[in-house]
Amino acid sequence: MEEWSAATIRDFRRTLLAWYDQEGRDLPWRRDHDPYHVWVSEIMLQQTQVNTVIPYYENFMQVFPTVTALANAEQATLLKAWQGLGYYSRARNLQRAAQQLVTDYQGKWPQTAAELTDLVGIGPYTAGAIASIAFGEAVPAVDGNAFRVFSRLLLIEDDIAKPQTRQIFEKIIQPIVDPQRPGAFNQAIMDLGSSYMSAKNSDPAHSPVKAFDASFRANKVDDFPVKTKAPRPKLMPYYGLIVHSSAGYLMVQRDANQMLTGYWTFPLLIQADLREKEAATEPSLATDIVAIEQQFATDYQLPIHLQEVSGQPVSHTYTHQRWQVKLLLAELETVLSLEFYPGKWVPAAEITALPLPKVQEKIMTRFQNQGHPRVFPKN
Repeated sequence: MEEWSAATIRDFRRTLLAWYDQEGRDLPWRRDHDPYHVWVSEIMLQQTQVNTVIPYYENFMQVFPTVTALANAEQATLLKAWQGLGYYSRARNLQRAAQQLVTDYQGKWPQTAAELTDLVGIGPYTAGAIASIAFGEAVPAVDGNAFRVFSRLLLIEDDIAKPQTRQIFEKIIQPIVDPQRPGAFNQAIMDLGSSYMSAKNSDPAHSPVKAFDASFRANKVDDFPVKTKAPRPKLMPYYGLIVHSSAGYLMVQRDANQMLTGYWTFPLLIQADLREKEAATEPSLATDIVAIEQQFATDYQLPIHLQEVSGQPVSHTYTHQRWQVKLLLAELETVLSLEFYPGKWVPAAEITALPLPKVQEKIMTRFQNQGHPRVFPKN
């Protein structure tokens, strides 16, 4: 790893900030230093591209213009505003932290990175971003961009996939952060990491900090950052039940013990769970359908007759899981009572008014694309 002198650090700050003042991105959350705006934008930007976040951020601020409005929001309203962004626990943690701020802090923000991490869902990076941008604390905000930029600038060979590496980077970057303009410094690193020093198609030869880039001088740009590969997402085969009657489609709200908590989907059954009950028989689509029909008749007093919807399973990948949802259809001649089933009948025209995860949107699109009429309106 290279080490910089005090003079080099001063030159780097001056060069970086001069470039940022001229070329920094004009983003809606950068038009003030309000900690609420910084916080919401940083949470949205986790695992999500800037261009995708902008319209969501602008809509979110219209629906929840203040921390208090977010704290008091109905869950369905919150999840609907977040629908399509994915990683839905982020939205729930936002609200929980907003409730902390209103109840425990009387609406006053903690102003240091150390204190900010006491709020639900705020880790070291987000705390550093808020503290530096909103309150001027000279702390680094170490995200993927910072890992990439500084590993290349200084030839840092520590594996960024290891949790302890963050502390190494924070210790290295801390004395480099500009004490007069820490927020601008961290945002400049973000912009640098998404442009000239991006993960793909980087352009170090034209980077404003080329003179400080040890990886460029050594022709090793693609070697940094060092990161071991994450394990492949676990395959999770599901059945998605499209149960239709004159009252609408059978919909279920995901509970607190499931992924996608609070969102609405067609009934989804994990094939492995189903087949644990079929241990005496060879698993197949036919035996699975029989088992599902028996379960609905016995447990919920819902006699349904399922048939396969042609086509490949609907696929959707989460961080640690890859869902494959095989669709099964039941057309009912009468409206069955849901006294024993934790769901409800929803008319087709009203489905998209509910908060829906991306996988549910894919299921509806696939159903329609298989020759079924376009019964689900667009959002």
